[in-house]
Amino acid sequence: MSSEVLLVSAPGKVILHGEHAVVHGKVALAVAVNLRTFLRLQPHSNGKVCLDLPNIGIRRVWDVARLQLQDTSFLEQGDASAPTAELVEKLKEVAAFPKDCANPERAAVLAFLYLYLCICRKQRTLPSLDIRVWSELPTGAGLGSSAAYSVCVASALLTACEEIPNPLKDGEPASRWTVEDLELINKWAFQGERVIHGNPSGVDNAVSVWGGALRYQQGKISLLKRLPALRILLTNTKVPRSTKALVAGVRSRLLKFPEIVAPVLTSIDAISLECERMLGEMVAAPAPEHYLVLEELIDMNQHHLNALGVGHASLDQLCQVTMAHGLHSKLTGAGGGGCGITLLRPGLRNNQDIVITRCHLLMWPRWGLTLLQNRGLSSPAPSVWRKSKAG
Repeated sequence: MSSEVLLVSAPGKVILHGEHAVVHGKVALAVAVNLRTFLRLQPHSNGKVCLDLPNIGIRRVWDVARLQLQDTSFLEQGDASAPTAELVEKLKEVAAFPKDCANPERAAVLAFLYLYLCICRKQRTLPSLDIRVWSELPTGAGLGSSAAYSVCVASALLTACEEIPNPLKDGEPASRWTVEDLELINKWAFQGERVIHGNPSGVDNAVSVWGGALRYQQGKISLLKRLPALRILLTNTKVPRSTKALVAGVRSRLLKFPEIVAPVLTSIDAISLECERMLGEMVAAPAPEHYLVLEELIDMNQHHLNALGVGHASLDQLCQVTMAHGLHSKLTGAGGGGCGITLLRPGLRNNQDIVITRCHLLMWPRWGLTLLQNRGLSSPAPSVWRKSKAG
């Protein structure tokens, strides 16, 4: 067991196109953003495991000895096994949560316990740890906050248990994690996401691990080598929603109306592919007509997502506000509220300022973002770390 303090950081994401369709085998285009989640792991010998999540007001402490005595036979042998519904219920017993608990914030505790018990059980005794996780990402807004959390927890525990090397040496970056290390982190992070969301696509944790932009389909990840330097306005409607419930709703609608919903999913897939092609053309020489096509794709996809039942009045209002000033918006993530993205086209600066003001008057937080964030999971040096909001 490593005795070093571990520092890790992972980005959130936006999905350009492919929300919900990706769960049904279609293409999704996802891009990392420059809002990040941070984790600090401090090993110690006080016989306690402490999980501190200040963003959501959760702090839990367990006795290592009591966890060691828990019946963990429900954890199947093998690497990164899928968490079943029965396993999640038993994790609730370990966490002393009520059986009917559906609090999404407590799901973060269950995901931590799952990853801690699974990854660390190869140790002779479970390790004493103090883990603090904080984030620039709003929770439940479709920006991959839970995935960034799972990626940080998985990478820190794997490093602390010496399943993968620590990329820091003497407090400074010595090397990067290998592709194999990142794949292992991604595999475990996906299981953490399954504890939280039930049946996630795997897009969020993949983009949080790898950074940049990626094309995702049926578990296959293809990194996009180059993208034009697009900018977006990211608007948080602050309407809470459950990704798990929204994904289940689309699945139910597909089963109820297969001949109607299946073509909608196929059409969203075609939008993703056309967007990918258009972005490829824009790398060399972005032209006004490229932006016009991207805007049409945004509008069509938003209408498709409404047809799937994952829209919301707040998102419709965002689309109306931006459309009135020549800008185009769509939901990103699971929908049902959460965040929307607005493409910021060159040459409409005054319109963009008006839209930002209107969003502010509607009490919506917003961020102007550079869309592409190349940096994925990282272990920053302490000099960089001190600049983050460690609290």
